[in-house]
Amino acid sequence: MADLFDALRGAVSGGVVTPSDANFEETRAVFNAMIEKQPAGIARCATPDDVAGSIAFARQHGLDIAVRAGGHSVAGHSLCDGGLVIDVRPMNAAVVDPARMTVRIGAGATWGEFDAATQEHGLATTGGRVSTTGVAGLTLGGGSGWLERSYGLACDNLISVDLVTADGEHITASDTEHTDLFWALHGGGGNFGIATAFEFRLHRLGPIVLAGLMLWDGNVGRDVALAYRDWADGLPDEMGTGLVYLTGPPEDFVPEHLRGRTCLALAACHTGDIGEGERVLEPMRALAPEVDLVGEMPYAGFNSMLDDPPGKRNYWSAEYLASLPDDAIDVYVKYAANLPSPFTQHIMLPWGGQVARVSASDTPMTQRDAAWITHPFAVWEGKDNDAENIRWARDYTADMHEWATGGIYLNFIGDEGQDRVRAAYGPNYDRIARIKGQYDPDNIFRGNQNITPA
Repeated sequence: MADLFDALRGAVSGGVVTPSDANFEETRAVFNAMIEKQPAGIARCATPDDVAGSIAFARQHGLDIAVRAGGHSVAGHSLCDGGLVIDVRPMNAAVVDPARMTVRIGAGATWGEFDAATQEHGLATTGGRVSTTGVAGLTLGGGSGWLERSYGLACDNLISVDLVTADGEHITASDTEHTDLFWALHGGGGNFGIATAFEFRLHRLGPIVLAGLMLWDGNVGRDVALAYRDWADGLPDEMGTGLVYLTGPPEDFVPEHLRGRTCLALAACHTGDIGEGERVLEPMRALAPEVDLVGEMPYAGFNSMLDDPPGKRNYWSAEYLASLPDDAIDVYVKYAANLPSPFTQHIMLPWGGQVARVSASDTPMTQRDAAWITHPFAVWEGKDNDAENIRWARDYTADMHEWATGGIYLNFIGDEGQDRVRAAYGPNYDRIARIKGQYDPDNIFRGNQNITPA
């Protein structure tokens, strides 16, 4: 294998890393420590030509392909065993056009890098709730984030996508070129080619916004969750929020009696007038949070507040909910009382706003009118604890099934089978499968939430 990859080294300007190299483990490492796949080589692609050459090399030698950007795929799609990882992280440059309110950014960038570039001009678009998430994976999977009620999902703000196809062709998909493909890239994932650059519409925001966290003792969690449900149902689009059960961290801003205890947190980010945002938050402040960190702060700072360190074991799942009645909140609270790990986050998000104003046929994603998303985000240490933590997440989603719509946002789940992929696209599946068949008929790009080519 080492001899085989010598031929590729001269064709990839960013370099090729193999298991015999000292930096292999560092380069191979991904966010989820459960993923132990060992590729035969990692091509560090600095240009679209590097990507095309790597695809051709893998196909010539019958190697599986995985595509790596942020490396946050909980299912481990950023790696493959015995194959070639096409690592696009060297392509991370961002060019902002303040006059046009657009940004062109490389597919290897993270949302932290995106925010740093755009916030310099007081501009933003919907990005990940974790700054270390890759722009490419999040956007191609749809792109849920704090700003979605105001500006739609990340994919809704796409102007164009540059990518390299399975046969090595360099193309741009937009409203005027490869229009069917452009439609499919609004949530269809990495099924159609390897993205090398994106162009996004931006919106005036920040750099200072009203944002932050409130924290309550978990013992009053049910009362707060019920009040939050009623409050969230009437929110203006400008208020992006989420409810998160977590373990009180050992930080100075957390009262000593809450450290290490189950707490309920409200995360909030308001995209409009700060005074109006303060007024909207009054009902939640009336519930007397023990920690109130919501105030004027940089948007980029807020968008990294929930960052988790890599190297822990992860299992995620999710469900769309049509409604959130008291009985559903009781299930949510019940599982919060038994968090199996102090690193786990137990998340409830209201959707709506601009997300729901995009019709079911405008993107491949179905059920964009879902009222809520619930997202058990199990994180732990130690392989011996795998079964307990995975069971907690699976049991929770099973118990929430009564209120689930059957649809799913694929970025929030691991590998849960082909039925879940079909559920994400619903009546749009046949169309997206035809597009997959047009651009990747041999299913070369199958290391993803895979769509079977028609």
